[in-house]
Amino acid sequence: MVRAFLSAMGVEVRGMHQAAYLLALFALLSQLLALVRDRLLAASFGAGPTLDVYYAAFRVPDLLFATVASLLSLYALLPVLSKLEEEGGGRTVAFIGRTLGMFFAAMAVIAGVLFVFAPALVSLLMPGISSPELVLLTRILLLQPILLGASNILASLTQLRHRFLLYSVSPLLYNVGIIIGIIVLYPRFGVAGLAWGVVLGALLHVGLQVPFYTRERAQAAAPMPLGEAWRKTRAVLALSLPRTAALGAGQLSLLALTFMASFLAAGSIAVFTFAFNLFSVPLAIIGVSYSVAAFPTLSRLHAAGEHSEFLRHIEAALRHMLFWTIPATVFVIVLRAQLVRTILGSGAFDWEATRLTAAALAIFVTALCAQSITLLVSRGYYAAGRTARPLLFATVSVAVSVCSAAFLVAAFHTSTFWRYFLESLLRVSDIPGTTVLVLALGFALGSIVQAVMGLYYFAHEFELPVAPLRRLVFESFTAAVIGGAVAYAVLAYLGTRLDINTAAGIVSQGAVAGIAGLVAVALTLALLRNRELIEAYGALRKRLVSEPPALEATDVA
Repeated sequence: MVRAFLSAMGVEVRGMHQAAYLLALFALLSQLLALVRDRLLAASFGAGPTLDVYYAAFRVPDLLFATVASLLSLYALLPVLSKLEEEGGGRTVAFIGRTLGMFFAAMAVIAGVLFVFAPALVSLLMPGISSPELVLLTRILLLQPILLGASNILASLTQLRHRFLLYSVSPLLYNVGIIIGIIVLYPRFGVAGLAWGVVLGALLHVGLQVPFYTRERAQAAAPMPLGEAWRKTRAVLALSLPRTAALGAGQLSLLALTFMASFLAAGSIAVFTFAFNLFSVPLAIIGVSYSVAAFPTLSRLHAAGEHSEFLRHIEAALRHMLFWTIPATVFVIVLRAQLVRTILGSGAFDWEATRLTAAALAIFVTALCAQSITLLVSRGYYAAGRTARPLLFATVSVAVSVCSAAFLVAAFHTSTFWRYFLESLLRVSDIPGTTVLVLALGFALGSIVQAVMGLYYFAHEFELPVAPLRRLVFESFTAAVIGGAVAYAVLAYLGTRLDINTAAGIVSQGAVAGIAGLVAVALTLALLRNRELIEAYGALRKRLVSEPPALEATDVA
């Protein structure tokens, strides 16, 4: 373990699966901190007006990050940096320095304008919330996209150097700052302290990467002339605009759904956000980890004209993402109540809020496979320098999400059959505020449409073989259903043997059922001689036992 950790601290981690598992490990740690963060928020405020205001305040800053700060994203910067790296002489670091200067200048102006017009913006975007604190929190949180955008630029250097560990630790510190805001700053400054905790987390996020950049800069040549830097930045912007627009489309979708939630029962925004955050845990661990780990290699292979190797990496990443996400989807649906109660169920977060959040989580997680596929397919397009397609798919996804959510909300209030069907299916027919569930359903429908379109067009345009995916889906789904059935049976049995009204009882019930289900999944896959199970074991063994080797055929088999 020590050798593996020290190896990860080195300059390069090149095996895709090994890098993915390293990123997944730190994504898990980051998400665990995020769950601690959400538990503290839930216990302190419950699913009520305060958290509605807190979460609503993120919408404008998050949109700023998605539409402006992400223009100089690492995915657009990496191809340019790769070319500069070949030229040598420290030009890579010199260009990043110029890029940072231009970024701070642009963001200061835009954030200043949003700061001035914040009252009008929040009234327009969140008309269902009337709280002066919403304007205050929005203004404070405008610092967040500036800091995270700068961190994103510096991350392009750490990714270029394959410093995945350094890249992975930053989100940990982001959540640490938010937790400090909840525990330390809120008692002293009130609800504004929560926002200042977010800013502190963003500051720690960028601060971790500054020493590495500073060290690299000390070895660089003279600063790049401003004119040359601007010409290269324009090339980055041309490549990044469609990608940023696609990212902004996703934020617009969440903004529109939050807009709808602001008119629903108090606490609806909090329930929606808590469920979405829980859904983001397996997405970050699986989908984000594989797509991030694959991107530098995909960029290099496509630039070198190695089309077959490019496709083999895409195919391998897709197989392993589906291998993990299909069972994860089933287990989250089966264990949703235990998960939500264990993570959020304390203090002001009551049983009704737990059940409603668990129901929303069950709907969100149906989009886990789709979201993971979209992340990888989009990065495949970006690595190939073809950024228009992901924008098209994201635009369609927004239209489907928003229109279907609006239609479903109307149907939910006019059709007794539809309302009863959904509430009965998720076992929440006896609690109020269930309309928020159809917002999660709208999001899931948009995600699924986006993934289907993305995979279809990518396979057609790049001649990606999809036959191996059919075999995998059958094997993984079969194992997941068997494992889910075992977990459900153990849940039912333990429900009559344990006191599930206590924290110890609910944790024990969920843990034992989950372990039993996972054993059933592993045994089923082993009996099926599942290829991905063997590859996953081999990659983990390399990471934990020996030094990581250079990229080999087994990494993309």
